Amino acid sequence: MSNTLTGQDRPELQKIIEEMVDSGFVGVSLRVHDERGEWTGGAGARELGEAAEPPANGHVRIGSNTKTFVATLVLRLVAEGKIELDSPADDYLPEFGLDRRITVRMLLQHTSGVFNFTGEYFEDGTFVPGIPATPAGKEWVDNRFTTYRPEELVRVALSKPARFEPGTDWSYSNTNYVLARLLIEKVTGRPVAEEMERLILGPLGLSGTIQPTSEQDIPEPHAHAYYRYEEDGRTRTVDVTRHNPSWISSGGDMISTTHDLHTFISALCGGRLLPAGLLAEMCTPDSKAGYGLGVFVQQAPGGGTLITHNGGMAGHAALMYSTPDGGRTLTAALNYVDDAALSMGEAFQKATQRLVAEVFGGERAGAADAAGAADATGSADAAGSARQAG
Repeated sequence: MSNTLTGQDRPELQKIIEEMVDSGFVGVSLRVHDERGEWTGGAGARELGEAAEPPANGHVRIGSNTKTFVATLVLRLVAEGKIELDSPADDYLPEFGLDRRITVRMLLQHTSGVFNFTGEYFEDGTFVPGIPATPAGKEWVDNRFTTYRPEELVRVALSKPARFEPGTDWSYSNTNYVLARLLIEKVTGRPVAEEMERLILGPLGLSGTIQPTSEQDIPEPHAHAYYRYEEDGRTRTVDVTRHNPSWISSGGDMISTTHDLHTFISALCGGRLLPAGLLAEMCTPDSKAGYGLGVFVQQAPGGGTLITHNGGMAGHAALMYSTPDGGRTLTAALNYVDDAALSMGEAFQKATQRLVAEVFGGERAGAADAAGAADATGSADAAGSARQAG
């Protein structure tokens, strides 16, 4: 869609993102594509204490939106005959001694039961920590330039008891997607970034999207990310825009832009990346959490279905929503002050619900999306994934 509209043309959207800033976000950049054209808007600041707004199409650490890219890459390799979805992951990665019941599909759907190396929250409120680099106060700030190898992260996870037997439940685990990364590299003999470029980034022309390993920088232009912690009774706020993302690996290490996220999710849902059968499997959710293979499948407020993933990454976050035909999308980049208490979590969920209701609710959404939703049912609170350290 070629029309780029100003904030004044969609005052209802501009008002929401301005209120997001009022609720505590440092800055917000929003992009919407629908039958009215393309709309972009911004609010807040690029940096704390500065007047300049976030760049309209700036780079942002997209956190767990990475999982949708990685799942798509695995499915591209399934289409090429290099991976079988229902084969044991142990067939491809025998060095880890994985439970033979864990299949590739279970990794992508978070039904493997493998411990989350960034730590596990249990229903009774207890927390079992994982690696020291998990954002949790001063310790993360002090260790944010440490390099972790993906194999290290997996071995930390496998040293802990499984959360449940494979295929019997659902639990969001970054470990699943680090295993998926290693599986991609094993079957192709190439780094995951090269395969991502070959099969997804290159064909779609996603020049603003990269998959780093331990590189600390984020390309310009970009808004700044912050982390707050307590020390000696004082609150300290640190600019953590530069840090080493190897602590999360393919659970959430990618960098992109709102334009590239739109192009990607629109192409994916529109059938340009996967054969129809594999796309249908990707968008078939599990019964408990509404999670397909690398995407949440949730009910749209105006009827029909949304394909989505969100992600948070130590002061940066990204939103990505699409109708099942790729015809209407919402993508956003956020920068904020993160902390161990996840203080922005509630504001994040409320804001995303308001944006989704505005873009996908009402008469405009219902009838147009119903046909495309026929094969993708289920619901999930996709906003909840944004604070899963990725």
